[in-house]
Amino acid sequence: MTGATSPQDGPAPVAEGDRSTRVAVATMYRLTAGHRGAVAVATVLTLAGSALGLAQPLVAKHVVDASGRGEVIWPLLGLLGALFVIEAATGAAGRFLLERMGEGVVRQLRHGLVGRLLRLEMREYDRQRSGDLISRVTADTTLLREVVSQALVDLVTGSLIAAGAIILMAWLDLLLLLLVGLTVAAAAVVVASLLTGIRCASEHMQDSVGAIAADLERALGSLPMVRVHSAEEREAAGIGARVDAAYGAGVRTAKLASVMSSAVELAVQGSFLVVLVVGGLRVGSHAGSLGDLVAFLLYASYLVLPLSSVFRAVGLVQRGMGAYQRIDEALRLAVEPSAPRMPGERTPTTWPTGTRGHPALALHDVHFSYDPQRPVLRGVSFAVPHRRYVALVGRSGAGKSTVFALVARFYEPDVGAVLFDGRPATELTREACRRGVAIVDQNTHVIHGTLRDNITYAVPDATEPEIRRVVELARLEEVVERLPDGLAAVIGERGSTLSGGERQRVALARALLARPSLLLLDEPTSHLDAINESALTTVMKDIAQECALLVIAHRLSTVQHADHIVVLQDGCTAAGGRHEELLAGSPLYRELAASQMLRPGGEPGSDSRERADG
Repeated sequence: MTGATSPQDGPAPVAEGDRSTRVAVATMYRLTAGHRGAVAVATVLTLAGSALGLAQPLVAKHVVDASGRGEVIWPLLGLLGALFVIEAATGAAGRFLLERMGEGVVRQLRHGLVGRLLRLEMREYDRQRSGDLISRVTADTTLLREVVSQALVDLVTGSLIAAGAIILMAWLDLLLLLLVGLTVAAAAVVVASLLTGIRCASEHMQDSVGAIAADLERALGSLPMVRVHSAEEREAAGIGARVDAAYGAGVRTAKLASVMSSAVELAVQGSFLVVLVVGGLRVGSHAGSLGDLVAFLLYASYLVLPLSSVFRAVGLVQRGMGAYQRIDEALRLAVEPSAPRMPGERTPTTWPTGTRGHPALALHDVHFSYDPQRPVLRGVSFAVPHRRYVALVGRSGAGKSTVFALVARFYEPDVGAVLFDGRPATELTREACRRGVAIVDQNTHVIHGTLRDNITYAVPDATEPEIRRVVELARLEEVVERLPDGLAAVIGERGSTLSGGERQRVALARALLARPSLLLLDEPTSHLDAINESALTTVMKDIAQECALLVIAHRLSTVQHADHIVVLQDGCTAAGGRHEELLAGSPLYRELAASQMLRPGGEPGSDSRERADG
């Protein structure tokens, strides 16, 4: 389920080693599913226009022959003009349908990619670079638009038109056709030898473009750090190396494409020269008529265009396969399952109610590791009762933030159980669990938009009284008054116009607005001054009267008011109790307090990812 590709996500995976043109064309054709009607109409219009074009040399032949006999040619000229106009009109209509179909395919792919990328397993985000994933949604799909809107139909119509032209040329002069066929065959051999190189170069170019996006996204996302360490030149050099790699791959693609174009052009010019020389000699020796030669030359020109489009389409399909390979890889990344791992008789779609006397959250002997060789949690057990305030303390790397990640079901325990109101998490959907959980972590997430947008992100239809309530609870009144437009003020990318403490309070207001059954706070006072810290400590007492509260804490001022404190050591539950009890009975807790990791105004440790510290 997690690795499957749904129909709207795209076609079936392609064998990575199969680079044949037949497989590439079949893959590109599958992308048009849902648009086959438009493709069929566009193909018919294109063929109709081409048929009108094929009729024009025959009319021109009659014009030349009739003029030589002194007959009236105005009706024939009128017919020729009408054929030309109708051909142009049908061609334009067909091209519009193809372009619209191409945009539709890209839209469908982007919808599938966006929907899948937003639902990936967290382990996939750990392995992938977000900038590269974004590039697959933007740059790679754009390249595919040209393939599906032009190349596929060019292959079909170009082949059929070329076949029609060849039949008529054979009817006019078989010898000249054989000479033209030899030059075209030579060009086809050259083109076939270049296709694999074009696809490889295209894949390398798209990979380099994705790396550019990933590196640039990393640098821009950490711009203050880049500036303060004067690393602009170093970052520019690193990204420039990616740009140079993309340039090199693009130049290689262009070189191969230019060789292919030159081969086609030489075949075209050679065909015309052969037809002119041999055909002229045959007319001079009265072995053929001038009208036949004119018609054959026109058909030769009509043959050149579709054959050129076929060769170009084949090369474009191979380039498109380089982009599609990256899209297909993204569509095959594992997503979070929508169903519980162990469904019960009735799978709840909402947070389970706490009417049976169970705690809001319980962890039973939980083990977990990001890397199998480096376990993070080695047996964590504790409970968070309803309307109680529980604190989680320990050294950096003890596993505190990992516990939060498991409670939010970003990951699943390797061993042990997480229970919500007595119900194992494995019997609930992740959506059901998350409806009752809100989290405020150290890396406060503030999006570009207004202050109101950020506060109401979890509850977009929140009423004004509800918004005012959480603004007051999170002590955001001064921020609202200071901003020129109040709640309607745009706060910039990642909340750049707010201080760290203000961003943290915005995240807290957003979490409170959702009225969760369980609120997770990861060191909520780390960015607050003494006045706001004292106020937030009071707020947390009030919050604990409404929901269960689990707080990662380093400061004594936060922990000492907790109803229960859980001490973690090396991924295990080392002790539990109230502040005074732990000071008396837990050597580790006393050590933490003595080392000022749990002191008023102390600096928090860096527990954002325990995997770095074990």
